[in-house]
Amino acid sequence: MITENINAQVIAVFPDKIKIVVDNLEDFRIAEESLKVGSYLKIEDNENAMLIAVIENFQISVTATGERAHIIEAFPLGILRGDHFERGGDSLAIPPKEVKPASIEDIRMIYESSVKQDEKFCFSRLSSNNSVQVPVNGNKFFNKHIAVVGSTGSGKSHTLSAIIQRAISEKSGDFALNNSHVIIFDIHSEYKSAFPEANYIDTSRLALPYWLLNSEELEEFFIDTESNDHNQRYVFKEAVVMERKSSFKGDNKAKAKINYDSPLFFDINKVLEFAINKNDEVIDTGEEYKSGDRKGQTKTVQGSLYGKLTNFVNRLENKLNDSRLHFLLGEQSKKITFEETLESLLGSAKKPSNITIIDLSGVPFEVLSITVSLISRLVFEYGYYYKRLRFTNNPNERINNDIPVLLVYEEAHKYVPNSDLLKYRSSKKSIERIAKEGRKYGVTLLLASQRPSEISETIFSQCNNFIAMRLTNPVDQGYVKRLLPDTLGSLIDELTAFKQGEALLVGESIILPSIVQIEKCSPEPSSNDIPFWQLWKEEWKVLDIKKLKEEWTK
Repeated sequence: MITENINAQVIAVFPDKIKIVVDNLEDFRIAEESLKVGSYLKIEDNENAMLIAVIENFQISVTATGERAHIIEAFPLGILRGDHFERGGDSLAIPPKEVKPASIEDIRMIYESSVKQDEKFCFSRLSSNNSVQVPVNGNKFFNKHIAVVGSTGSGKSHTLSAIIQRAISEKSGDFALNNSHVIIFDIHSEYKSAFPEANYIDTSRLALPYWLLNSEELEEFFIDTESNDHNQRYVFKEAVVMERKSSFKGDNKAKAKINYDSPLFFDINKVLEFAINKNDEVIDTGEEYKSGDRKGQTKTVQGSLYGKLTNFVNRLENKLNDSRLHFLLGEQSKKITFEETLESLLGSAKKPSNITIIDLSGVPFEVLSITVSLISRLVFEYGYYYKRLRFTNNPNERINNDIPVLLVYEEAHKYVPNSDLLKYRSSKKSIERIAKEGRKYGVTLLLASQRPSEISETIFSQCNNFIAMRLTNPVDQGYVKRLLPDTLGSLIDELTAFKQGEALLVGESIILPSIVQIEKCSPEPSSNDIPFWQLWKEEWKVLDIKKLKEEWTK
């Protein structure tokens, strides 16, 4: 309860700061036990408006006569009129009438009244008071791209799990599965334990058709792009187009339209045969030797590409014989259909699942970009063609996609880095396209990274919702500060001091930037932390090198 003897006055009002002088800070503190940096104040005017501000710092002022006064600097968040909260503090009438610590009821009213009940989605609570839930607008949260950043140990994996677990559990009726569709690119095999019912695909179960790669992805995968060898590119393109046409069962008119990018089957082994033949080609001139040891024999000349494709042939043979690439080049990749590929990613009628986890831990690094690119592009094109289909069926359709998909990129800096290297070109292009256009087709992104400064800025700058957890690297801190709104005041400076699971939640989906504690997920993702000290104290363990070799060379 606020006591009558509190003397607190506003002495300065700036667009981004309020200065308040308090005669006796202890009396002021009585009004709100937890008063501290990050606590909320309410400043009333004569027009029944109430400015809500968050305390940034305390100062002590000493006069010449030795009298002390306490100065509070607070950052204005918005105006509360009745039960309606508006962002910004420009409409407060001057001079303000009264300053008090905000009550829990005031704070709860701000958050509770900010989102309609049917749009409310909640996965966190106010860090300064755990009894206050912090809802976001679920439509604006998932319809806009999301970034989750934080150093190792800050709680990123648990945050992702908590968000997705709550998303798949919310229902507007009485049915088994809701209509959520989430694809997680799991780089460290963390999420299988958090989603035991998920459609789990690791490299032993993954079958991606290489023939669905587009021209850029094909060349990045099969051709040594660093050598800039036009012969390789020309022969490969010719062979691919020829094989696509020979495998096509349609009429000649449709066959004539087949090109390098057509999503049609071709046999990669036949492409290899074509390249070998070109590399060894000897052409009959139609003439005979007139004399000498070879008299009467047919004259031949080497083909124009004789011996020039040796490196390309060797490269292709190595890839086809590499057991690690069977998920992309094996027999199953030849047999799997377009329909089966999409069903494995989006869930099928026979085996529906809200979550598809693609375990990338077994994917060789040199093809990680290609793998991510192909899956991302297929999901984007699904959204594009599904929208076309819906509008063909109903020209007045207002919802572009009634089966929207969220793509979750864990450790995103590993395959969409802020780099121009050719090995990242495919994945960057696919994901940048989704970042810029995906929302129109019901495909959105959630990027998670411990090194946000290394993520493609084109992609990161498209995110409208941020969950910024503890960041210890100064470069990453500066990068995130640059991308977040400049109206956050000192809230952004607290990134270095966050506890595990604590985060700055900011974006279009939330009424005001808030420091929150992410609610616990259950079950939890598997931890990457190895208990070195406990393990080192145990008895010496003998490593089975033979079994390790068998696994290594599979």
